[in-house]
Amino acid sequence: MYDKELVLDILDQIVEAIEIVQERCKFANCENDFMDTKEGQEKLDSICMKLIAVGESLKNIDKLTDKKLLEEYPQIEWRKIKGIRDFISHHYFDLDAEVIFGICQDHINDLLVVLKQMRSDLE
Repeated sequence: MYDKELVLDILDQIVEAIEIVQERCKFANCENDFMDTKEGQEKLDSICMKLIAVGESLKNIDKLTDKKLLEEYPQIEWRKIKGIRDFISHHYFDLDAEVIFGICQDHINDLLVVLKQMRSDLE
């Protein structure tokens, strides 16, 4: 068995990070909004930092739960989320704003819903 309280704490941190990402993405109507201004580039940088933290935290949850918890929620592509962390960390200069915009527009809310459900299920 794993330390449920520690996993809940990590889930809280991930949820908070994702909510911040959502807030920071609100200004963008397209990927160019990240690249056309210094403020947009700063938002992109800060969003990437949060996505790195989310990916790393999910890896930690996998370690703590012996890869059991995340697999209970197959509607999310956990491998891809953890992989974006690696890509941003190791290939930042190859990063495409379109990818981050797509994550913000198409996937981040679904992830947030599932993470909140996980938290609820663990309580």
